[in-house]
Amino acid sequence: MKGPFPTDKFRKIQTPFYFYNVELLEKTLQSAVAEAAKHNYLIHYAVKANVNPRVLSMVRESGLGADCVSGGEIQAVLNAGFPAEKIVFAGVGKADWEINLGLDNDIFCFNVESIPELEVINELAGRKGKVAPVALRINPEVDAHTHHHITTGIKENKFGINPEQLDKVLDTLERLASVKLIGLHFHIGSQLTDKGPFQTLCGKVDAFQQQLSDRNIRVEHINFGGGWGIDYHRPDEHPVPDFKEYFETFHLHFRARPGQKVHFEPGRSIVGQCGSLISKALYVKEGSYKKFVVLDAGFTELIRPALYDAYHKIENLSSDEPEETYDVVGPVCESSDCFGKQRNLNKTRRGDLIAIRSAGAYGEIMASQYNCRQLPKAYFSDTL
Repeated sequence: MKGPFPTDKFRKIQTPFYFYNVELLEKTLQSAVAEAAKHNYLIHYAVKANVNPRVLSMVRESGLGADCVSGGEIQAVLNAGFPAEKIVFAGVGKADWEINLGLDNDIFCFNVESIPELEVINELAGRKGKVAPVALRINPEVDAHTHHHITTGIKENKFGINPEQLDKVLDTLERLASVKLIGLHFHIGSQLTDKGPFQTLCGKVDAFQQQLSDRNIRVEHINFGGGWGIDYHRPDEHPVPDFKEYFETFHLHFRARPGQKVHFEPGRSIVGQCGSLISKALYVKEGSYKKFVVLDAGFTELIRPALYDAYHKIENLSSDEPEETYDVVGPVCESSDCFGKQRNLNKTRRGDLIAIRSAGAYGEIMASQYNCRQLPKAYFSDTL
């Protein structure tokens, strides 16, 4: 066994595959729940990070609710036994059937991003004789200083209602009989490791609350979204994110109004570190200027490096020989199918097992069958 991996058991499994450390996921969930409870905060797991049925079952058993961004996700968490009253539905492009699914199951809240969406939800709820609970997702103009593809809180992004539109949205709500405003929703981006943007967000939310108060409007719920990052470079040193620091930031910088409930939607920080992509070296190819390790896993199994130029730690589980420098690439017929350039690995040979770490979030869920590749299986540490 090397590191946290049962390498001897891995040799008997067809690669590539996803491996989940159950004990680490349990510890992460326990930490998140305990730190949130200190401040009476509510957590909805951001389902888009990972919908493996076993993962969803563990998240549900920990008492978390679900943050969904599609009808498929709503159905997945209902199938996993999540209570409908703990499900929130976000997303800039909700189709009618998805809204109806939420209405038919009486989910907790629709996080609404535009006036047209409000009007559609009102129409569909009215047809069913229901009143849909909604929260307004406001674009707070907070730069999260993260990758531009995962920044969501500034005007150029497609998400949310811009601040100058808020009064018009509130005017619209006054004439809609089948929706009820229960909250405000915010999400400024993903993979934030600096608490500064969250501190700024807290001040912005206070200002929006005052704008509502000036119109004699009070909401019961404030939802700060998610975004807390993980340590991709040192997964063994920081396997569980610092939820204490995360939640204390909001406790120190935001004061909820009397009776108001505060919600969060972590995804990556819950499941990111518990998962790894396990692959096998097919070839070690020597070019004119560099060496390549060609794996049997590609961006079809973990697209983040190709999509975001994201860093994942890569380890050779089979070798203890001195390190050499390689470009680690996949077999997919695209030049972007590269997990890392100029990476130091223990000397690698054909057949060596390679672990790509921190793949529990946006690994399995984003897998594709491009090049007619088969979707990999998932295995758990307590059932190998």
